[in-house]
Amino acid sequence: MHLTLLFFGLSCAWGLRLLRVSAGGTCQERWQRSLGLFLFPPLLLLMTAIALVCMGPQGQMVRWWEGWVSYSLAVGFLCVSVILALRLVTDGWRSLQQVRAYPQVGLQGHVGRVLSTPLPFSAQVGFWQSELVVSQGLIDTFSTDHLEAVLTHEQAHHHYRDTFWFFWLGWLRRLTAWLPQTEALWQELLLLRERRADRWAAQTVDTLLLAEALLQMVKAPELYSETICAAFSSATPRTRLEERIDALLSEPESVQPVRFWVWLWLLLVCLPLLTVPFHY
Repeated sequence: MHLTLLFFGLSCAWGLRLLRVSAGGTCQERWQRSLGLFLFPPLLLLMTAIALVCMGPQGQMVRWWEGWVSYSLAVGFLCVSVILALRLVTDGWRSLQQVRAYPQVGLQGHVGRVLSTPLPFSAQVGFWQSELVVSQGLIDTFSTDHLEAVLTHEQAHHHYRDTFWFFWLGWLRRLTAWLPQTEALWQELLLLRERRADRWAAQTVDTLLLAEALLQMVKAPELYSETICAAFSSATPRTRLEERIDALLSEPESVQPVRFWVWLWLLLVCLPLLTVPFHY
């Protein structure tokens, strides 16, 4: 039973990532589709591992070693996941302490840390309570209007708590980097995250200013890990940059109210846990 459950979890996780899905749809539809495909496989594997650990190595097996093999694999997978999470937390905490060593200034109603580099850079860095980081080059080269557009975009990341949620998504990404399409889905989520922040900022600032600011920051440096950093611009393929600019200059998409029942299917990841009471 144990090896069967393990094989079932691996097969479902791998097979779901091999499915071909339509790349079209609105930004909101793409977000729900990509996030679901990104989340389901690693969560299913984690729940399967937890179920196997709860069952223990004992039970009625065809061969005596089957229980120990599946149990050892489950314990190993959970240990790796915990160690990886602790490592990411440690690296993120160090980066946050480095950020808090920068001088703090007020910028057009926003409070941020100033990084002494001539290259334009802006980002939210941290976890739940992220810190705004801007470079001296951004302050010196950007006009007041363009600077306000960039800061409003970064405020959107703070509003959605993107650094916190993408920290955990980044953990799942590294934990299951061996699954198909993990990196492609990650890059899609990063793009859609930036488009969402652009859309939020466009409610109060001119979209043309946002597009112009984005073009000026194409060569922005990558200073922090994407798991704790939500930067205004980063080293992304030109097609993704063009998509963001096209979205800013086109008619805004209608945003539908969030329907939580859409995510109820994610409860299927708990199916392996339902087998624990029947273990004997």
